[in-house]
Order: sequence, then C-alpha cells, then structure tokens
Amino acid sequence: MKIKIKVHPNSSQEKIKNISTNEFEVWLKEKPLGNKANESLIKFLKKYFKKPVKIISGLKSKNKIIEIK
Repeated sequence: MKIKIKVHPNSSQEKIKNISTNEFEVWLKEKPLGNKANESLIKFLKKYFKKPVKIISGLKSKNKIIEIK
C-alpha cells in the first residue's frame, strides 16, 4: 500500500493526522539535517502502522510517498 505524507520537521511535538485514506500529515521533533528526520519518520510510522515502512520518493522533500508492506 502506498500513502502520501507531508512532514513537518523541527516541531515541538510528534503526532500524525489522517487527512484521507491515503494522505497523512506528520509532525516530527527532529530537524531535517543529515537524514535524521527521515529516520525518525520511518520509526514513527513503523510504530503507528505496526508494519515495515519504506520511503519511495521525496527523500529531500516535505512531501513523501511511503510504501507500507
């Protein structure tokens, strides 16, 4: 399953908001430096969906496409 994610790095809290069936917004505490926000996003989504997660596109963008296996 593929979903669209809009990431808000360097936030004061970590949360997820479901916009539609395949679109989410995620707020992360990590800064977008040195790939730390992407690593934090993967860990956060693994806990949320309880399945393996992989970033398909958007490694350097706030808008990402994620594959959930």
